[in-house]
Amino acid sequence: MSCRMSLRNKRIVNDSTKYGRLTIMQQPIVHTYSLGELYTERKEKGDPSLPILTVSIHAGVSEGELDEDKLGKKVKRIADKTQYKTARKGDLVFNMMRAWQGAIGIVRSDGLVSPAYIVAKPNEKIWPEYMDYCMKTPRMIHAIHRQSYGVTDFRLRLYWDSFTPITCQLPTLPEQQKIAAILSTQDKVIELKEKLLAQKQQQKKYLMQQLLTGKKRLPGFCEKWTRKQLGELFENRVEINRSDLGLLAITSTRGILPRDCLDLKDNSSEDKSKYLRICPGDIGYNTMRMWQGVSAYSEYEGIVSPAYTILAPMEGVYSRYFAYLFKTQSVIFSFYRFSQGLVDDTRNLKYENFKKISVSIPSKVAEQRAIVQILSTADHEIDLLQKSIEAEKQKKKALMQLLLTGKVSVRI
Repeated sequence: MSCRMSLRNKRIVNDSTKYGRLTIMQQPIVHTYSLGELYTERKEKGDPSLPILTVSIHAGVSEGELDEDKLGKKVKRIADKTQYKTARKGDLVFNMMRAWQGAIGIVRSDGLVSPAYIVAKPNEKIWPEYMDYCMKTPRMIHAIHRQSYGVTDFRLRLYWDSFTPITCQLPTLPEQQKIAAILSTQDKVIELKEKLLAQKQQQKKYLMQQLLTGKKRLPGFCEKWTRKQLGELFENRVEINRSDLGLLAITSTRGILPRDCLDLKDNSSEDKSKYLRICPGDIGYNTMRMWQGVSAYSEYEGIVSPAYTILAPMEGVYSRYFAYLFKTQSVIFSFYRFSQGLVDDTRNLKYENFKKISVSIPSKVAEQRAIVQILSTADHEIDLLQKSIEAEKQKKKALMQLLLTGKVSVRI
């Protein structure tokens, strides 16, 4: 059996410093088993001394009991722990109602799981950590979906009798252990970078709270801040569509970008005659969601939906500063108060009310620019880290594709 590999995958295969030596196998040594040959159902009564575990689509099985405030509003715990099922370390647990979405994983330490879960006890043929990765592959998720019963996806259930016929291919036990170790190493790389990202985001939030409120002043600036209404700083740009301009979208996290650069469902109207022009330096905001912080600075010239309001800075106004200011809690609260609507879903902030809001700002544009320089540097660091995390996730995906399909074998 021939094996075609991309250059990127070859680099992964030959990365001996990070993962150990990987070897391309012409005929990988694998055996096909049904899950019923690898697992037996555990029906052990709940031990009240054990913590309650949860299974999620993204995080798998929790390693300890979660606080009530971390559980979804719809999650209700049973007071009598004996009604739960005991799950032992190494067991495979899945949510019958959401297994087809990936709510499946191995138990890291003994605990209790909901009676709506199924607990599967492994035999000596498998290394549990390997199966944790194996069960998350597209092929296995597809097989689980196919074996689940229900009229619609919302009602799909994976029962034990449907779980056991599913087949999987396994390499030798030592190779399972090595593959699990390689993927676990990659998970730790991703986890460390995600923790660093969370720290960077928290640092930026702190900087915004300090610098944009005047609580902390930068060296060289001591002038008293001034208070102005937003109508003195921005006017409403109401220029309509020009046929030569491209369509832009305002996102809550990525700012304003050409719509064809985003993986978004196209809900735009075919008739764009009423679409609004936005220019570089303008700030656009979603009239219905400004009170949720949906606004952004534009680097582009283009057109946006008439559901947006376009703010054109007046002469001498440094709009980048205000793009950050409009994300602070105190200003967002002002947006909420000045928005009109009977309920939150219908609240909208029209320019007529926006312009009445007053804000406290540095009197010198030089100080505004200095603050923006610090915050934009923080944004750049966050952006680089997010891209690095995405690259590591893609690397893990490639490793799983190679190692869990028998295309590549590790050298033991």
